[in-house]
Amino acid sequence: MTPALPVVAVVGPTAVGKSDLSLALAETLGGEVVNTDSMQLYRGMDIGTAKLSVAERRGIPHHLLDVLDVSEPATVAEFQGWARSAIADCRARGVVPVLVGGSALYTRAVLDRFEFPGTDPAVRSRYEEQLAEVGPQALHARLAEVDPEAAGRILPLNGRRIVRALEVIELTGRPFSASLPALEYVDPATVQIGIDCPRAVLDERIEQRVRRMWDAGFVDEVRALAERGLREGRTASRALGYQQVLAHLSGEMTEVEALEATVNGTRRFARKQDAWFRKDPRIHWVDWDDPGVVESAVAVVLSRPAGGPTAPRS
Repeated sequence: MTPALPVVAVVGPTAVGKSDLSLALAETLGGEVVNTDSMQLYRGMDIGTAKLSVAERRGIPHHLLDVLDVSEPATVAEFQGWARSAIADCRARGVVPVLVGGSALYTRAVLDRFEFPGTDPAVRSRYEEQLAEVGPQALHARLAEVDPEAAGRILPLNGRRIVRALEVIELTGRPFSASLPALEYVDPATVQIGIDCPRAVLDERIEQRVRRMWDAGFVDEVRALAERGLREGRTASRALGYQQVLAHLSGEMTEVEALEATVNGTRRFARKQDAWFRKDPRIHWVDWDDPGVVESAVAVVLSRPAGGPTAPRS
């Protein structure tokens, strides 16, 4: 029997260097990249998501980039289907899929056994009306009362996910956290590589990235996307940075305040990302500044217990 090709996922907080490692792994293992960043799905959301340009992709095919307009919503359930189809396509062609992205829930939904609870339009609408009336932080406080674990995993300003959590709790009678994916891979040939970086270093890298975004014309990118329906997009409009620049363009804050709010918000988000990934004991961690980080990651993939080794490119 031919050993199954591995499914490789590169995970970790934003600005830690996931894209570079994913490219190196794809080159070495004979792979293609599958995006698992929820905001890189959107056409035109390039600077603010640190999306690699075609020239920066080293000729390696990338899947699930630029598949939605900013006015279209995205759900984890839909993404699960798209990503699993991309993975199956890669492996059918003898190509190693290398998943990369900081959207922890999206990654887990693809890799792990995860069935999605149903939805009820009436219940969803009721919570969305409450969200509009009292704001996301008030609803987040309510979620914290009924499901502290779920509240701890959802940012207080992420109204869409707060509404979904409250909806699931009402429909199932169980905590929303109980519906999160179990630590059980759909495919046993899966390997996760996490990139470890000290918090102080990561904080500095985040600020540098945000300032580079501004220098690259981020405000103009958001302004153009606003004309294409970004404000009305239920998912895209909540992206870090985009939300803050939209507030600036509406006169709610200065440009300097928007930049600082993006830096601080991204740092908080990175801590939540890191906390989420640290709870998964299956992740193999490598140091962000290790000169041999690629070799270390490849060694982990080749030594996986499930399936057989994949021949590296010479």
